[in-house]
Parts: sequence; structure tokens; C-alpha cells
Amino acid sequence: MEPLVLGIDLGTSSVKAVLLATDSGDVIKSCCKETHAQTTSNLCPEGSEQDVGKIVAALTECLTALSGELLQRVTSIGISGQMHGVVFWKINQGCKWTETGTGVVFQPDVVSSLVTWQDGRCSKEFLNSLPQPQSHLSVATGFGCATIYWYLKNRPNFLKQYNAASTIQDFVVAMLCGLQTPLMSVQNAASWGYFNTVTKSWNHDILRESGFPVSLLPDIGEPGEVAGRTLYQWCGIPKGAKVGLALGDFQCSVYSSMTENTDAVLNVSTSAQLTFSLPPGFQPVESPDPQAAVAYFPYFNNRYLAVAASLNGGNVLAEFVRMLSQWTAELGFEVPDSTIYAQMIKAASSYDNTKLTITPTIFGERHIPHLLASVSNISVSELSLGHVARSLCRGIVQNLHSMLPYERLKEAGITRIIGSGSALSRNEVLRQEVESVFPLPVVYGKDVDSAFGAALVMMHRRLSL
Repeated sequence: MEPLVLGIDLGTSSVKAVLLATDSGDVIKSCCKETHAQTTSNLCPEGSEQDVGKIVAALTECLTALSGELLQRVTSIGISGQMHGVVFWKINQGCKWTETGTGVVFQPDVVSSLVTWQDGRCSKEFLNSLPQPQSHLSVATGFGCATIYWYLKNRPNFLKQYNAASTIQDFVVAMLCGLQTPLMSVQNAASWGYFNTVTKSWNHDILRESGFPVSLLPDIGEPGEVAGRTLYQWCGIPKGAKVGLALGDFQCSVYSSMTENTDAVLNVSTSAQLTFSLPPGFQPVESPDPQAAVAYFPYFNNRYLAVAASLNGGNVLAEFVRMLSQWTAELGFEVPDSTIYAQMIKAASSYDNTKLTITPTIFGERHIPHLLASVSNISVSELSLGHVARSLCRGIVQNLHSMLPYERLKEAGITRIIGSGSALSRNEVLRQEVESVFPLPVVYGKDVDSAFGAALVMMHRRLSL
């Protein structure tokens, strides 16, 4: 029987698993489960935390839903997950393994909550008080090292409970392989801050001088390397299956859809990203620019992605729908969100020439966190639902264009855009605005999939050996 590769993505709201045939790359079976892991932060009202136990339970449920016969054919595992976040645990006590009828499963033991990338506890003033990193990437709230600094300065006793830290995907890899020291790829390390992607090392001296607990930092490896092998017959997957270093979900999503170096990938889901691959040999400058709209993320094979990562995408439309739903409820009517969304898009289709202007950055942006949303050019004739919805969709796309303009794509030799993401696929008006703002061929239907990308990385690594 043909061996299979398992790809896993531990997302912000769901877990996905996909099985790929190693020879053809065809998807054999997949499963996705909501985690419902969001929890209240007991230490900080601005915090965003998730229950690690619920994330692992969703992962186990996902694998259980796949055929046990198929899982027995898995020879390698690729794992990606939400970047920037941090989870703490105690070495040798991070999980407990339990025997089942088809293998063993693990449950988190001495493990903290996951502080996610959406965490807002690190204020601008707090971030300004931190030492300047030796890196081309700035440090923002929700970044692993910034969160550790927050605990160090506000809840130092919290850190004394643990002797290891990583992203949630690195934690899962460490548990599967029984690692005594967590391993982290340069992709995830760069997302934590205080990491030099050129030397591929932490800013140990800078961190140590400020009292940072550098012993918590994981060891570093290259994307695509093998972190270890499964210690047990996990959920029916054979003992000894290769497990790759955990990867960034963003890089894996791009890997799943970018087929040519002249492609740009536009993804509009909860947030929005526009990215393209830079040529071999590109090296970013070492000093960060907090006001730069485009960041450079390490990709694969020592290459970088130029990334405009907006915090405002489908979540803006979701908030608008929520607002309309609340208004109608206050007026004594109950209208399903799905109905509001469908009617909103239908109405917007009739108003392509609206002059109403909405800057929809209600969630701020990392490079301009103080700039929130605004509305201008308001006139009596353009207050209909269609006008507002059209302007909102246009604003989301124009905001992304202001971060990474078409002219820059053209200079980089980009010849087409791969459009993907749930918000883009279900919203015709949003697609119209993309095609208007970016005068390039836009190809839809090849959706980004981080689990698929993680599996592809392991499959291609196998084929290259």
C-alpha cells in the first residue's frame, strides 16, 4: 500500500488534518474540527488565551474521524499552526499518555494556557520600554518574546512554574517526539521577535542583559527538517513515524497555493494577507522599522516572503453584520446573521460607483496601531445598506493596497494573483474590488490550506532525499 503523509494545522479557531498520498500528492481524506478553546485571561483583561487541552482534544477528535486503516500507512507528519503565540510547560510533565483501542493519545498536563497572536496585553508604552531587537522584524503585542517580557515584569512567579516555552505547534511536536528541549523552525522563531533570521539565532546577549529568561527559548532548526519520531502508536499512526519541525501556518498556506515564483497570493479570511516570494539571495536589513507596512518572513530554502499582513479582513465584515444584527434585535426583530450577510452583499452589488469612503481598520494595524476606522464623504443619497456595504468591501481591499501597492507587485515581476480565503470565496463584491484595485489576472478556486501545505513540505522533503 502507498505510504501517506499526515498534515496538521492548529489554527486560531479550528484544527485540520489531511492525508496525502506520497507519490501523487493527492488528498486521500481530511477532517476539520472547531476547538472552542477561547478562554478568559485571569491575569489580564486585554489578553487572548486558549485552553490547550481543548486544542489537543480537537486534534485527537480530528484524527479519530480519519480511517484507522489509513492512519496505519502514515510514515511522516507535517505540522503547522498559529504563529506568534506562546505556551509554557514543564519538561517531562507536559502531557500524559493514555492507552486506547487503536493506540495512545496524549493530554496536556503541566501546561499553561496558550497566549495567542491576538493578545493585546502589551501596550505601546510597554513595547517601547523593551530593548531594541537585533532583527529586521519589529516586536508587537501577541509575539512570544513580548508576552514573556510581560510575565517577567508583571507576573514573575508565573514563569517559575515552567521550564519550556514554544508555539502551540512546537508543543505538539515536542510531545509526540518526547523532546527534552523544544525545537523551533526559523519561521516560528521569527514570529516571536528577538530573532535574527540572517544568523538564525536568538538575540541572546540583548535578552540576557535585560533579565529575560533565555533558558525558555527553544533550539532552532530549518523548515523541512525532521524534529524526531513518534514515541508511541499515536491514534493508530505507527510508532517511529517522522515528525517535521513545526512550521508557520502562513508559510504553509502560501506553499499550498503558490505554484510559480511570479505568483502573488491574496488571502482574505478573518484577517487579510498579500504576499509574494522574493528572489534567492535577498537579505533584509537588521534594524526593524515599526512603521513599515510590509514585513519579510522567512520562507523555505533560505528565501523570504514579502508580506502585507492586515489585521482587518473578513472580521470587519463579521463585525458589521454583528452590529446590524444587534440593531435589528434592539428594534424587536430577529434576523439570522447569514441572512443579513447575503442581503448586504446583494445590495452592495448594485452600487459600484459609491463615493462614500470607509477606512475599515477597526482592529488597527501593527504598523499604525493608533489609526482606527473612519467614514468620510457622507451624503444623504449614499446611506443605504448597499452603499455602505460596497464602501466597506472597497475599504478592506484599498487598505491592503495601501500596504502593498500594485506598482510594487509589478516591479517584482508578479504576473497574476492567487485569490483565496473564506471571505473572498463567499463575497462577489469583495472579488470585484480586488480585480478593480489590482489590475492583474486573479485566479480563484485554489484555496490556501496550511495543513495541506505542511504535508506537502514533508512529501517534497521525502522526494528530495
